[in-house]
Amino acid sequence: MRPDTPAENVDHAAEAARLERTAALYPEDAEALLVRAAAHLELSGDRPSATKLYDRLLSSPVGLENPSLVRALKASNLWEYGHEAEARAIIEGVRTTAPRDAAPWVIVAEALEAHDELEAAQETFTEGARLLLTDVAEPPYATHPLLYGRHRVRRMLGAPHDDWDRLADTLHSMPVSLDELHDPKRVWSLGSDDPADLRAEISRLRAELGAYREALSRPFPVAMLHWPAGELTELLEAYPPLSAEYPSYEEHLTTIEAALRELAASGTPNLGVVQGTVPSYEAFAASEGTPPSDPTLLPQYATTLAARGRAVAWPPQRGAECWCGSGRVYGECHGSGA
Repeated sequence: MRPDTPAENVDHAAEAARLERTAALYPEDAEALLVRAAAHLELSGDRPSATKLYDRLLSSPVGLENPSLVRALKASNLWEYGHEAEARAIIEGVRTTAPRDAAPWVIVAEALEAHDELEAAQETFTEGARLLLTDVAEPPYATHPLLYGRHRVRRMLGAPHDDWDRLADTLHSMPVSLDELHDPKRVWSLGSDDPADLRAEISRLRAELGAYREALSRPFPVAMLHWPAGELTELLEAYPPLSAEYPSYEEHLTTIEAALRELAASGTPNLGVVQGTVPSYEAFAASEGTPPSDPTLLPQYATTLAARGRAVAWPPQRGAECWCGSGRVYGECHGSGA
């Protein structure tokens, strides 16, 4: 159940409780599951409980994969029920840490925008774009909302188009242009008695809804399964028939990168890498009633990990570590030949 499901179609409090129970069963997925639970609590109107979930995540002894995202969500939620000063302090902290993921930038910028802090919102969108998109030939899909949000705020401020605004126009594929969608004068048509104005506004809203649905319906990443060296050794010792799939660790890594590049060249969007572990693979095999030595189970396992929010987007953001776990920057590791 997605958090965007209308309240009349779902009991958000019950869904949040279900996700919390699931997080207890799958601690390795607790971060993604509890973030979704907090979103349901926000939609149910129980914002203080959502804040408690965010605090629970941030105080966890286990390191978070994306602490900046959790802090950004907490700040946005706090501001909505009167904790402006604390929200502003967290937002400033997120900006200072300069996360290499677009989502925290978008969330804090939209929080500022929602409270009419348009100049600060524009600065935040721009900071994120400068950090993530400078010298990037093709903006990753995850950064598109950063460019769209920046375009929207600058239209409201009456700022002239710059290179990033033009890039946002290029990336936007809906029938109604971004300039029309983000036109501040659109609000006037909502109070118009002219049927032509209302028809034009309905057309724009349909285009916006189409873009929103396209984003929501975007599938989880097409994910390649990566076994860290120790896990791969343990896997092959326990299940020798899988050796045909993995002749060596080095070849395993090379195959993943080559497959991802081939998929990208063919136009496949939203690519990612998921990391396997032997215990979770064995548990998955048991749940499927299939022996772990069956190689046809491997892509199903990868798909399930991706669906549970375990995928890391490929290619990594500029300056981010390589997906292989070497600790080196992607551009100096498996991305060196890109």
